[in-house]
Amino acid sequence: MKFAWIDLRNVPQPRIESVLDAAIHARIEGVLSDDEAVLTSLPPTITGVRTTTVTEEAQFADLGEDTVAWVDVVDEPTLLLACAAAVALPYTVVHFADPTKIPLEIVLAAADRSAGKLVTVCADLEEAAIVLDVLERGSEGVLLAPSSADEVFALARLLEAESPKLELTTLTVDGIEHHGLGDRVCVDTCSHFAEDEGILVGSYSTGFILCCSETHPLPYMPTRPFRVNAGALHSYVLGPDNRTNYLSELRSGSTTLAVGADGRTRRVVVGRAKLESRPLLTITARSADGVVVSLTVQDDWHVRVLGPGGKVRNVTELAAGDELLGYLATDQRHVGIPIGEFCRET
Repeated sequence: MKFAWIDLRNVPQPRIESVLDAAIHARIEGVLSDDEAVLTSLPPTITGVRTTTVTEEAQFADLGEDTVAWVDVVDEPTLLLACAAAVALPYTVVHFADPTKIPLEIVLAAADRSAGKLVTVCADLEEAAIVLDVLERGSEGVLLAPSSADEVFALARLLEAESPKLELTTLTVDGIEHHGLGDRVCVDTCSHFAEDEGILVGSYSTGFILCCSETHPLPYMPTRPFRVNAGALHSYVLGPDNRTNYLSELRSGSTTLAVGADGRTRRVVVGRAKLESRPLLTITARSADGVVVSLTVQDDWHVRVLGPGGKVRNVTELAAGDELLGYLATDQRHVGIPIGEFCRET
């Protein structure tokens, strides 16, 4: 689990109380302060952090049980010191002088599989979000000097941003209906999809079908492992935090969910959304308890959806009785937000 510490040393005195209250309510794991009275007054749910700046490995043995090593990385020798500390010590706070994340990548690689926890000093929330994802593994912890209580709560939300696993369901195809020309959207992400991954798309806010990424070979064209030929522009796409967007709303920089056939999810960034006119067809499917799910996609053999076990199915070859993977949501939506109100979609 990722964690966060907050640094009170540069927080203005009038704001310390509100920042501390926010840290307690947001369940921030640790507080760094030079004020011993602050540290001793913390509730047992928060760790008081004391640091000692180390400049050579010989100092490792002098650290007390409740003291954390602090390493300022400004050149190659201090970078090597940070690597050694991250391997040898329970907790190491590293402050990088330069904005590049290459030194952090080197420390993470050096400390891979070690028991120690690396805490990276971050200038702001944006940098914290980057640091938590470096080399896919990211720093175990981040240290931030918040400017306000609001930043403490925002930091806590950032730590909760890991995508939960979804409980996918098996849908049975009722029928296929072919239409004329309409507008469909290809979602081109900044990530490489796995062969059993796609995105969840549907015409109704309560039901989605798992649309396959273009990771599988096709005749006449190369694979595009970053792309999902997702569906008609009116369709809902399931994103992070149980929010939906219309496919027409996605654009460069948007975030959506990559979903695996086993229900695992991860956030992916949209590089672009391509809207083009193509012939369309509608898939109508039904869950075991009778929930109807609808999806309108491009009417072409190379457009695919996923079935149980990650089986790839071409949409033009679907027939009544075929099984697809989908996701059922119990709430209706208002501007993409779940809401418990009556709504009928047909």
